[in-house]
Amino acid sequence: MQILSKIHAKNIVQWAKTKPDVFVLSADLTSSCEADLFRDAYPDRFLSMGIAEQNMLSFAGGMARQGAVPMIHTFAVFIYRRAYDQIAMSVAYPNLPVKMFGFLPGVLTPGGATHQAVEDVSVMRSLPNMTVLECGDATDVESVLDVVYETPGPVYVRQLRGEVPRLFAANEPMKLSQPRKLSEGKDFVLLTSGICTEEGIRAAAALKERKIFVTHYHISTLKPFEQPQIIREIAKSKYGAVTLENHSIIGGLGTIVAEKMAESACGKPLYRLGLRDTFVHGASRRYLMREYGIDAMALIALIENITKNKWNITERDLAQTYTPAVHSSAKAEAL
Repeated sequence: MQILSKIHAKNIVQWAKTKPDVFVLSADLTSSCEADLFRDAYPDRFLSMGIAEQNMLSFAGGMARQGAVPMIHTFAVFIYRRAYDQIAMSVAYPNLPVKMFGFLPGVLTPGGATHQAVEDVSVMRSLPNMTVLECGDATDVESVLDVVYETPGPVYVRQLRGEVPRLFAANEPMKLSQPRKLSEGKDFVLLTSGICTEEGIRAAAALKERKIFVTHYHISTLKPFEQPQIIREIAKSKYGAVTLENHSIIGGLGTIVAEKMAESACGKPLYRLGLRDTFVHGASRRYLMREYGIDAMALIALIENITKNKWNITERDLAQTYTPAVHSSAKAEAL
């Protein structure tokens, strides 16, 4: 597996060369959110706004009214929790092209409840005019800038940083409202997003060896979500659909799929794996994914329960995954 380091930091410098309307705004987390190379390359297009996210979002709205494309860089939790009213009134209501990059979504941070964005999809997708994206690998991170820039109005991105694996071909970029179909099977339809897609790939491979065949989709566009072909596949499946997400099951991918299944009168069960109406402890990513049931083993356990099988699969039976150290050299700090 190829592991890339500080992809966004390097990519945005090259990408922004021909885009003088692009500005980067940071809330005192410049290197932690991979905006430091942009700052050094384009100091006239970089603004350090201090620990004042509400002001930063209002300011960005004003910039966008004047023709700029401001790109917010901070931890995801500080975007939507601290500045929601400003996002709603200064950005979403006037439908301005403010692009928000939220780093460390869900259990990606060991910082505990104060730093973990576990309900951000639910909150942000409820805003009119808002597009919501989530990166799942290095290819997504490399190509999300084009999607964001070409999408009218405000965009919120659940972004990855540091050391990131490449799961998808480098020449197959993210595209708005186009899920990636990773495998095909008649038993289940699995929909995953973000870091949970790698877990879904690992589980689907192990299940295939046990003759359970999964149609697996990686979902990078959470809003808008109009995927009638996926709902038709769910309707034809033997057991129904499973969603797996690094987010609360309330309002996230599981809810999105449930809404579309209900609207289409899809008569199949939906099983949702995610954070179950809870705040999260501070610990390592791998520990939290296991503890809160959003990893490959949790998915396999669910499939065992549904199909009434017991395969005694262990973590050692699965394809290896790469989890960077909390204090990786690609990160500015543990958080």
